[in-house]
Formats: sequence, structure tokens, C-alpha cells
Amino acid sequence: MAAIIGCFFSLFYLGLCQLFGLVRSARRPASEKDVEIMVLRHQVRILERQLHDRVRYRPADRAILAALSRLLPECVGDRSSSPPRRCCAGTAMQESTGGGNGRRQRGPGRPPLSDELVDLVLRLGRENRSWGCVRIQGELRKLGVRLSESSIRRVLRRHGLGPAPRRGPTSSEFLRIQAESILATDFFTVDTVTLKRLYVLFVIELATREVHMLGITEHPSGPFVTQLARNLVADLSNRRRFVKFLVRDRDAKFTASFDEVLASEGIRVIKTPVRSPRANAYSERWVRTVRAESLDHMLILGSGHLERVLRQFVSHYNEQRPSLGVSSLLRDVA
Repeated sequence: MAAIIGCFFSLFYLGLCQLFGLVRSARRPASEKDVEIMVLRHQVRILERQLHDRVRYRPADRAILAALSRLLPECVGDRSSSPPRRCCAGTAMQESTGGGNGRRQRGPGRPPLSDELVDLVLRLGRENRSWGCVRIQGELRKLGVRLSESSIRRVLRRHGLGPAPRRGPTSSEFLRIQAESILATDFFTVDTVTLKRLYVLFVIELATREVHMLGITEHPSGPFVTQLARNLVADLSNRRRFVKFLVRDRDAKFTASFDEVLASEGIRVIKTPVRSPRANAYSERWVRTVRAESLDHMLILGSGHLERVLRQFVSHYNEQRPSLGVSSLLRDVA
């Protein structure tokens, strides 16, 4: 209410001043008025050359210009000699309402950031999780871009990126990074037509889901498993594959010597909790795959037959299966 009253008195005061000026100018000769108009127009042109944006009008100024513009005649004469063309009634109305020249008056506040600058801030924030707003601001200054810290913080929060201490890798990103150095291993059994039970030991790489068959036996003794561990370590060394962890269950077939061979190469053995097959989900899922796609559709005659079948399926799984075809291609290119 106080703002409305203040605006009313401001409008009344401006109108009263304009009225006194009109009475005063009515007593002046026409030649003096023409000279004053020429001087005022020239001053307006000088001011327009110095300003980068339009002048902001108050509500009272808009009302006075709109009322007086109705008393002005249409512009006559050479328009090209007067770029501002403020003598025209229509031009005065456009200037008082913020229009004219096909441009729209910008509202208050800072101009919005360009899409290229927003993409640059987001790229720096996503690719460098430990950087805060101050660090990003400094990196932008190296590129010749000056941006306030509050603007950077607002852009990051708008796109779901919080402060730097909380912008660590997500759980999926953390697992994806750690998967490069993790292997998982397990046994599964296959019954033959002669009612013999064969034990198959395999290892799977968590990053690429590549499977390696370690051995097949009817009696998985401690020396047999230990020898398979030595073969695994030698194969990793030949392929220059760096592994930090190996996940296995608590099966008694994995002896202490099996763990010692791996520990000698700097590989830490992680045992899953008791009766927790989900803790070794990658191995369990591959066992289900090999059974559903191969072993459940044929009769196994013996260990030799099983080895040929598994070698063929593993080759297909690692090289031709669509889920791993892209990973194999990228690995070959690298």
C-alpha cells in the first residue's frame, strides 16, 4: 500500500512539473524553442552513443511519456538524419514501454549463461570429482573465462552435482573402477552318462566378463587345486594382467596352499560369507549361463568330452557373444 501511495505522489509531482514547464514554454518565442529542441536532440544522441543498453524507465516516467506522446504529431522530414527518431509519437510510446527497433528489453539481473559455458562447467565438474567451485573457477580463468563462484555452484546443483566433498564416485562407478583388478572363481559339477561327477574350476574377470577354464577333475584334491593356482598366476604374468583381489567361496576344496600361491603374487583372496552365493554373483551367473545354453542340452560322456564342449562354449562366450563383443573389440584396439 505504501508503494502505491509513493508511486501516486511521484506521478503527481512529475505531472505538475511538466504542467509548469508547459506554461512557461508557452510564453517563449518559437525560435528559442527550436534552438532548445536541437540542443536536446544532440544531447540525446551523445548519450545513446555512450550507453550499451536502453535506459530503464520508472513507472511514472512511462506514464508521462505515454500521455505526452499522444499530443505529438507524426514525424515528418528526413528520418535518416535522426537515428533515434524520438520526435515521433509512436517511437516515444515504444521507448516508454521498452519496445522499438525489434529488440526486447532485458529484465533485471545478470544475463543467463550460454549453453557452451554451462557444458564446460559440467564437464569440468564430472571429469574431476574432487574439484570444488573455486578450483573450477581458477581453471576457467586459465581459458580466459571469468565466472563467479556462485554461478558455478548454481550450475552444478541444477544438474545434480553437489559440493566437491560429496561428489565422489557413485557406487556403480566405484565398482566399475575396482572391477579392473578383481577376479572371481568357483567350482561347478557336471554328471556324465556313466554316473560320474566331474568338478570344473574356472575364473572370470569382473571388468570384461571374460572366462578362463582352469581344469576338470573327478577328484579335486589339494595338490590339484594348488597346481591350478600356479597355472593361473603364470597366465596372468604372461598377459601382463595386474590383479589385486580374487573372490571365492568357503568351499573346502580351496586349500591354504591355494591362497598362499596367490598371496605370493600380491593377490588378496576374499572369502564370501557362509551360504551367501550372491556375494559371488558373477561366478554363479556364469554357471547358470553355461548350463542353460550348453550343458543342459547334451549328454556328457567323460572328462575329455566335457573339456571340448566347455572350451568351445568359452571361446564363443568370450569372442562372439554380443554382451562381450564390444568389450573384446575395445580390448584388441587398446
